[in-house]
Amino acid sequence: MATLVTDPFIEDQIRAERARCGGDRYDEVWEGTYMMTPLANLEHQHLVIGLTAALYDTLTSAGLGMAYPGANVSDRETGWEKNYRCPDVVAVLNGSIAKPCDTHFSGGPDFLIEIVSPDDRSRAKLAFYGRIGVRELLIVDRDPWSLELYELQGDQLELSGRADLSNLAVLKSNVVRLSFRLVAGATRPQIEVLRLDSNGRWII
Repeated sequence: MATLVTDPFIEDQIRAERARCGGDRYDEVWEGTYMMTPLANLEHQHLVIGLTAALYDTLTSAGLGMAYPGANVSDRETGWEKNYRCPDVVAVLNGSIAKPCDTHFSGGPDFLIEIVSPDDRSRAKLAFYGRIGVRELLIVDRDPWSLELYELQGDQLELSGRADLSNLAVLKSNVVRLSFRLVAGATRPQIEVLRLDSNGRWII
């Protein structure tokens, strides 16, 4: 259940407590509105680690760029705290329009991953990511399991491919030289990541 707090004193107390316990790690600000999100569960964090590792190995081994397990992404260099998002995985290639500003990236990274959790707003970020020039976005949903790959067309991210357990399609990224697909696992579906230019393979 969403809660609107209009008392500045209570707002300051809540934010200070979240900062103290580390609960604000994934909080965001959408055009001046502070968005508090629940801490990710263990499965979510496992996916972040695995997907970041695949991107990091692929990009750094070829000298193509860098991958991060989350980062602040804004549409501005200064005053970025007024409008930013925190994607789960961030990949920035050499020559990217995304400018590193120590605390955040200003402008769209080349490739992002959002892992959907209950009551989050991963898909609601599509318009923002399109406006700042994110080239590709992979959404990993787990209820039910699916993968969605979006590509930038103009200033909008458009769905270019979708895979689920009834359609085990291979989604190929034109940006990071990787493909993604769902495969059967012992306790849950897993994500197979393949390098398109070598024999690199990850099961996450």
